[in-house]
Amino acid sequence: MSKVEIDLNGKTVLVTGSPGFIGANLVMKLLKEMTSGTVISLDDMNGYYDPKLKEYRLRLIGNTAEYSPVKHIFIRGSIADKTLIDRVFSDHKPSVVVNLAAQAGVRYSIDRPDVYIESNVIGFYNILEACRNNPVEHLVYASSSSVYGGNKKVPFSTDDKVDTPVSLYAATKKSDELLSHAYSKLYSIPSTGLRFFTVYGPAGRPDMFYYSAANTLAEGGAIRIFNYGNCKRDFTYIDDIVEGVVRVMKGSPEKKNGESGIQVPPYAVYNIGGGAPENLLDFVSVLQDELVRAGVLPADYDFEAHRELVGMQPGDVPTTFADSTPLERDYGFKPGTNIRDGLKAFVN
Repeated sequence: MSKVEIDLNGKTVLVTGSPGFIGANLVMKLLKEMTSGTVISLDDMNGYYDPKLKEYRLRLIGNTAEYSPVKHIFIRGSIADKTLIDRVFSDHKPSVVVNLAAQAGVRYSIDRPDVYIESNVIGFYNILEACRNNPVEHLVYASSSSVYGGNKKVPFSTDDKVDTPVSLYAATKKSDELLSHAYSKLYSIPSTGLRFFTVYGPAGRPDMFYYSAANTLAEGGAIRIFNYGNCKRDFTYIDDIVEGVVRVMKGSPEKKNGESGIQVPPYAVYNIGGGAPENLLDFVSVLQDELVRAGVLPADYDFEAHRELVGMQPGDVPTTFADSTPLERDYGFKPGTNIRDGLKAFVN
């Protein structure tokens, strides 16, 4: 893909979902690496999981901002609030937008579908409309590996058909890609979607398996391992995800005409995944080893007594496996953190 290089320095960058796991780490990286400009972060601080974790991340952002030459502004609000989003764009005129705000989680979407439509569809539409009315150099947004749904072919490629979602969450993320393509075509908005694969790391999302499993084990409970342990996940460490996002931010799809003279949408989608699926049982073993090493669990801990193999959960899939070669080709980046190092950092 031919792309236009973007220097973030001196620019205004908007990151939605900023006190979220990926958002907070992205904002801190921008505050450390940019030499001038403004980073606006926005989130509604909802209670999907304990807001204290988001408040903790927000304090980390504040601490980083104290020593940064970059101005940081936090705005509390929802992307589903069209009036707010329009005002943020008209007042601050962001050059680069990274939309990470979304209702996450496959299983929660079964219980609360309304929240997913509000945030992931209506909220993203508001972002697209704001980009249309206040032209930006690049819109980067979070998609998900869940869009591959019942795909049997591995590794998952962005060339694969993805019209068999197995959860509402996945359907909303695919909807975002379709909406983005339409707006890119109609209004020449350079946009790039990123399909994240099972992101993990320090101060992550408590609803993710590695985090909830660590909590359960630390409290002496037994963890449930789905599909009787026959699951594989392409776990991707948070630092790799954020490095990939920043590189993509700096290179937007080029506006150009096709052979017929009609403009080709400046639109792209990439996978960001570790590229080496881990069996869930192996992943749990490493997690337990690291919990013992750190003294969270006793040295004589009985692993087998604290594992329960159960069937597949609704909306889940047995394997995720990213083909990230296009990202490596176009942006020179490939995730490289192994699960031992990643889980050690998380446990510490």
